[in-house]
Amino acid sequence: MVGYLVYLTISAATYGIFCLGLNLQWGFTGLINFGHVAFMTVGAYATVLLSSQGVPLLLSLAIGAGCAALLGLLIGLSTLRLREDYLAIVTIGVSELVRLVALNEEWLTRGAFGVQGYPLPLGGFRPNQVGKIALIFWLTIIAIFAVWQLWRGLRWRWKKLKKQEKSGLGVVVWGILGGGIITSLFINGCIALQNYNYKAGLMLLSVIALTLVYAGLEYLVQSPWGRVLKAIREDEEIPRALGKNVFWYKLQAFMLGGAIAGGAGSFYAWQLTNVYPANFDPLVTFNAWTIVVLGGAGTNPGTLIGALIFFAYDSLTRFVLPQLNLVDDARLGALRVMVIGLILMVLMVWRPQGILGNKDELTLGK
Repeated sequence: MVGYLVYLTISAATYGIFCLGLNLQWGFTGLINFGHVAFMTVGAYATVLLSSQGVPLLLSLAIGAGCAALLGLLIGLSTLRLREDYLAIVTIGVSELVRLVALNEEWLTRGAFGVQGYPLPLGGFRPNQVGKIALIFWLTIIAIFAVWQLWRGLRWRWKKLKKQEKSGLGVVVWGILGGGIITSLFINGCIALQNYNYKAGLMLLSVIALTLVYAGLEYLVQSPWGRVLKAIREDEEIPRALGKNVFWYKLQAFMLGGAIAGGAGSFYAWQLTNVYPANFDPLVTFNAWTIVVLGGAGTNPGTLIGALIFFAYDSLTRFVLPQLNLVDDARLGALRVMVIGLILMVLMVWRPQGILGNKDELTLGK
């Protein structure tokens, strides 16, 4: 059970990083990217191929993120001056192009055989008891930060509801649920680190990376730069009239979101331990959009909540649906995707701004 929860934590953290990049592009800037997986693919392959040649892992990760940002630059220079639908179409094509290059250019990516046997972070690390306590200490710091962020968000929501003279029952429920999730993940993480293996180390690294990316984006989107992005999302003519270079801001957001997705690709490759082109099909982008829409576009905490809910759903349906005998095993995967689509349709009717989205702020041009 502990091992499976470690797997879920790594997956949720990796997708959380990946979706924070998409949320920066779409949720805060209004850029429609239906090929977000292309950035993850570039980051993953660049990291594992470079590290296989002896490049240090941290430098490989940075170069992978840089290559993903370069891809964002190339796409952005050719499309961001056009309408949003052109960007959506181009990103779909680019994601398939990148996947086909990974599949067919065997001299570089080893094709369908994939890249295997590459160095892994903390792969040979064997901590003693003092080292395990140090790892648990860092996990504790992250848990405290998560509780602080939860408390700050709930306090803001409570004050807003009281001003509107509405019930704060939902805030209490979310506080109990969020606190329970953080506590359970923290306890499971401590147990995993005490019985250390490679996956436990990767769990800690992925959670640390998620914390750094989240904190950095929270700072950026609340800065003057982030307010310009929000203005562009709502009506780009207004910041343009105020003398802002709208194209340059769009390009910055698109490249930064791509770099974040490229970094997520590195952790995705380290989790898989073997990288194949089939790992980067369009369903990965669909999952990212599901997470962002579910949690609430234009809110970083909502993206993390969406990632947790998505993987909780993934775990439940992976074990519960086969017991119901609704369909055979060959159609089970399609049924799970259909159920996700149904949940999204219900959510769009019940709460179109997502779980934590701010309907008053997030209009996306409407």
